[in-house]
Amino acid sequence: MRRPTLSSRMRSSRLRSAAGVALSLTLTAGVLGLAAPASASDAADPDVPPGEVASSNITHLSNNPKNGALQGTGSDIAFQGKYAFAGNYDGFTVYDLSDPEEPVQALQVYCPGSQNDISVYDDVLVLSTDSSRSDDSCASTTRPATQKDAWEGIKVWDISDPLEPRYVKSVETACGSHTHSLAPTKNGKDLYVYVSSYSPSSSFPDCQPPHDVISIVKIPVKDPAAAELVATPNLFPKDGGYGGDPSRSASATSGCHDITTYAKYDLAAGACMGDGILMDIKDRAHPKVISTVRDTENFAFWHSATFNNDASKVVFTDELGGGGLATCTGEFAPELGANGIYDIEKVRKHGGKNTKELVFKSYYKIPRINDSTENCVAHNGSLIPVKGKDLMVQSWYQGGVSVYDFTDSSNPTELAWFDRGAGVSSGGTWSTYWYNGYAYSNDLGIGFDTFDIDDSIDGRAKTNLKSLNPQMQEKF
Repeated sequence: MRRPTLSSRMRSSRLRSAAGVALSLTLTAGVLGLAAPASASDAADPDVPPGEVASSNITHLSNNPKNGALQGTGSDIAFQGKYAFAGNYDGFTVYDLSDPEEPVQALQVYCPGSQNDISVYDDVLVLSTDSSRSDDSCASTTRPATQKDAWEGIKVWDISDPLEPRYVKSVETACGSHTHSLAPTKNGKDLYVYVSSYSPSSSFPDCQPPHDVISIVKIPVKDPAAAELVATPNLFPKDGGYGGDPSRSASATSGCHDITTYAKYDLAAGACMGDGILMDIKDRAHPKVISTVRDTENFAFWHSATFNNDASKVVFTDELGGGGLATCTGEFAPELGANGIYDIEKVRKHGGKNTKELVFKSYYKIPRINDSTENCVAHNGSLIPVKGKDLMVQSWYQGGVSVYDFTDSSNPTELAWFDRGAGVSSGGTWSTYWYNGYAYSNDLGIGFDTFDIDDSIDGRAKTNLKSLNPQMQEKF
């Protein structure tokens, strides 16, 4: 495997130690706000100059540029066998990974409806639609959310032949489907889909406040056309969740942005705008919140969640600024727009019952300075399946790709990175996931990337995965 080295300029740059940005809650409040730079050095030049590309311990192998009918924003990715299914606001693309270093575009499916968050399980593919459409077809057009007959929800496809997917059913859900996560039953016969959506309005007939619910759709795996809505549980029945804080640009809870399931352990972690939650999903149609955490100093928008392999930790991401803010310039404290790492600890409550509780350990943010024009904030990633280690590869929009080790949850450390300077990509990388020896990334503007991480990091990783849905974790 290749071992790229830093250029002489990068060796002498101001790269901050990743261990130095793993901060405890004992830091004083004066360091944590959304303040302007404390000194001129905070507004330093970017580590990767505009128009250039740099990396450490990771090699960029190939890029499949956006083309054809799918000119929208590139979004999430799912994997099955030798195929990658890459979402796009205009539909999805199927890539053949027979040569994993040079993926080949095998199929495009035009079916507009942002975000087209995508998952696959057995012969089922699920797409999320979170934009009001004229109907549920792939020929739909935009329609104002104020109109009662507008449609949003999930679309279910039969991919028994991955190169001839068949659209078999739609299910409308309240406030649409920004993202979704799969939770199969233990016997694999039924697939439950946890649909996350948010931002209700009194002017939206199908998305009324307070919207403290998720939608749950049941899909019989052998009969996906029989998919139906089976539950809309309220996850915040007592207080409606966090009320928000405009002074910090911190969002109130009005639904969830993303949920990650871990069926083996009957657990799910939810990133719900103003709250992070842990759920017991033993009864798939009736999840129960067992732990809730809030970070009222630093987190602004709880965006996504990733368990470690033994479900003893959760990494939550904070999408401060909604993905459009440049939080990696030195103007924002290193725990803003970052990951929050939490241990899952067993506790005994009154009455003698054991339960699980989320306990904060540290923050992780990429240690590079970006240009002020580069949107940079924590986004989607996945575990690298190395036993005995907690390793993650992750997208940071125009901050690039970061590989880090959080085995010591109080001291995460960056191991590898790839960064395109300002002007190379219009939006940066949305999602980066590790699958059978390589990392694959969907860039908002320039297409589908393939990376090789140095063997010193992933040389012992499991490389016979049959599938990967990052929001439906499986033990490796």
